Amino acid sequence: MKQMIVHCKQNSTQMALLENGRLVEYAAERARNQGTLGSFFKARVVNVVPGMQAAFVDIGQKKNAFLYVDDVLHAHLDKQPPVKPAITELLKPGQEIIVQVFKEAVGSKGARVTTHYSLPGRWIVYMPRADYVAVSKKIEREAERSRLKGIGEEIRQGEEGLIIRTVSEDESREALDRDLEQLRKQWRAIMKKAEQQSAPCLLHRDLSIVQRFIRDAFTPEQDELIIDHEGQAQDARSYLQDMGITEAQIRLFEREESIFQKFGVQEQLDRDFSRKIWLKGGGYIVIDHTEALTVIDVNTGKYTGGSNLEETVTRTNLEAASEIARLLRVRDIGGIVIVDFIDMEREEHRREVAAIFEEGLRQDRTKSFVVGWTKLGLLEMTRKKVRAESSPDEWNGR
Repeated sequence: MKQMIVHCKQNSTQMALLENGRLVEYAAERARNQGTLGSFFKARVVNVVPGMQAAFVDIGQKKNAFLYVDDVLHAHLDKQPPVKPAITELLKPGQEIIVQVFKEAVGSKGARVTTHYSLPGRWIVYMPRADYVAVSKKIEREAERSRLKGIGEEIRQGEEGLIIRTVSEDESREALDRDLEQLRKQWRAIMKKAEQQSAPCLLHRDLSIVQRFIRDAFTPEQDELIIDHEGQAQDARSYLQDMGITEAQIRLFEREESIFQKFGVQEQLDRDFSRKIWLKGGGYIVIDHTEALTVIDVNTGKYTGGSNLEETVTRTNLEAASEIARLLRVRDIGGIVIVDFIDMEREEHRREVAAIFEEGLRQDRTKSFVVGWTKLGLLEMTRKKVRAESSPDEWNGR
């Protein structure tokens, strides 16, 4: 069972996702500074850089957004050209264009935007101009994949594209159709506002942090949502009703003590966001960030189990592999990640550690890719980075 613990303050909201009491995801957002990820803007092209095959566009934020040529949908062309057009053929300075943020501004870099639009719903992801139907790879039964793909082809119209989400497994056509119609209404509202407003302006903001987690990670029949703010609890109930869900476990937490303290969230946050993290078996890992990548080092520490050194090392690495996969998700670490496991002599042990690591990553909703072992015995991977990592200390006044 999962529990979504939502802690609301005057100017911020923090959300922790627990699985059997263990922290697996954490996110926070300020009331006046809700993230731009997934939001739509009417932008103005500021300048086009042929050497980078990209353009910088003004979306009304502090920094101009970056639009790469591969992220420009050639919708205005009569047919797709045999050779990919140059950025100068697609965009001109001063041109107004609708864009969607798919990677938030981080540090000195502005947001990354695209014109390959997508609107996620409960059951499907709606892409108004993609012209195809895809089914989540996490749905493994071939008969069910075929059924869902057939429904998608039947309910889509014209050049619409759909991605059938994992949670749609065994869901009815009526539920998918209802979800699609809601997303069509959103898209029509975006286009109507774009006709009425001048660039730069916000056309559509993605859901709040609580609504996003309900949409993406909440199973009403099994999970529990606990909120310490009456208004947010009512908003959550209304959002579920809009999705056609009338029965869900939503509980208002009304005690004076901190909701994060009550459910053991704060203790886990303090541990999981430390630089040095001890494992139950006595080993420990150290997480260091650089501008280019994240380096994670595994050490035996106090662990003395095992009949020989190779067994001791392997057991520590196996425990660390599972824990690191969870911490990547909790801390939302993205980009290049290098894991320096303790050296193992046997190839079968390296394969076992990699398998446990990949199994842990499969629980993560964010895409990741394990490249494999380097010649120096390091495990290399990448994880999609869409938001800057946020430490709980920022939200607790530390």
